[in-house]
Amino acid sequence: METSVSLLCLPCAGASATMYLRWRRLLPRWIRIVPVELPGRGSRLAESLVGDFDSLVAQLCAEQAEAMRGEFAIFGHSMGALLAYGMACRLRSMGRASPVALLASGSAAPSRRDPDRFADKTDDASLIADLRKQGGTPEEVFASAELMRITLDVLGADYRVCEGFRYAGEAPLPMPVHVFAGREDDIEAERIYAWSAEAGGAFSLDWFGGGHFFIRQQETAFLATLSQRLGQVVAGSRHASHALA
Repeated sequence: METSVSLLCLPCAGASATMYLRWRRLLPRWIRIVPVELPGRGSRLAESLVGDFDSLVAQLCAEQAEAMRGEFAIFGHSMGALLAYGMACRLRSMGRASPVALLASGSAAPSRRDPDRFADKTDDASLIADLRKQGGTPEEVFASAELMRITLDVLGADYRVCEGFRYAGEAPLPMPVHVFAGREDDIEAERIYAWSAEAGGAFSLDWFGGGHFFIRQQETAFLATLSQRLGQVVAGSRHASHALA
């Protein structure tokens, strides 16, 4: 490819942007990975956690303005997918440039969120049980009281973010939507396929073996598909711009 596209990557609940750092050496060089760190974790550990969906989306759109110049796409896994959708909606409402694509992974569609998903996840024991169920958390985190405390505080705030999301039933987004899912995840297929209603452009749904963290379990296959989908979008948008010139 002649030029690069920036791929903003939003983490799942309880996680840091570091979950995407290794992608920089695994993906083609024309994809510029921009790991988006949320307040209260990783390099922003000293900042206050944000537990409100709309506030966090507004903050991210402001903070990432520089990264969203030129050609860019937004990717998110699980909670990150919901935040990516929120950012795409907010950018449209503000009249700002839209991403060339929204890429959502391991998440039910915004219209098919489970309202009871976080109802009983308010204490440490229930949060720890949920971490165990989802998988993806290193054992050293469970073994360290300090790391566990940080993780649970972040996870609790992130669950409040997810719980506070309200689907507004907006018109389809003016861009392709590409979705990725794990066959053994506990999200029903029709709740994932419902992302198709949000796509104003092309829509695809790619399935992989594995559970909620198939992006790690099937990393090579997943990243190859991600590159392919993003490459199709970028090639299509450049073809369209040349046709208009």
